[in-house]
Amino acid sequence: MNVESSGHPGDPSEILDAAPGLGKFANVMKLLADLLPIIAFFAVYKAFGGSDGVYAATATAIVIAAVMAGVARWRTGHFERQQLITLAILVVLGGLTLALRDERYIKWKPSVVSWVMAGGFLASRWLGKKTVVERMFGGNIEAPAAVWHRLNLAWVAFFLVLGILNLHFAYHWSTEAWVNFKVFGTLGLSLAFTFVQAMYLMRYDAAREISPGE
Repeated sequence: MNVESSGHPGDPSEILDAAPGLGKFANVMKLLADLLPIIAFFAVYKAFGGSDGVYAATATAIVIAAVMAGVARWRTGHFERQQLITLAILVVLGGLTLALRDERYIKWKPSVVSWVMAGGFLASRWLGKKTVVERMFGGNIEAPAAVWHRLNLAWVAFFLVLGILNLHFAYHWSTEAWVNFKVFGTLGLSLAFTFVQAMYLMRYDAAREISPGE
């Protein structure tokens, strides 16, 4: 998500954004940093399977996430706050998984990340001049403030539900089903939800294009 930071201290967009002003390379690096640990986790788990696969996949994901954070630090001169928060959650829950040989901890990781995101979106209602959703789409689309607030709350609800769904698969389905949901289900639902919101906002973009006097 490319969220334009407002520069206010504690602004949730600092948690959700890539480094500002670094162009396409920063966006590519952020995408890689987000996807590579997930892809590696999936690949290693499929290669080994079972509990041993979970432990090997967890260790691999931690290493790759740490390397990607280091690469980002080397290329940009600073750490991304979102990346550090996600890495910290992965290290803590992944570390407990490896130390206690209990895969339940790593299964909590997607839920914790989703709920952190929900908190960031919710906090943007009061911190900063714009909600996270308005920073995501507001550069190209003009919509009433009430619309941005509703869409922002929709994202809060989405992340809360996504976290609950993850725990449902973690506790009521097999580990393999949970891994598949973690990779494909989460990505698919996120893309679908983003598409629905974009389609909803297009009505305001279209209204601006046909408004009198333009």
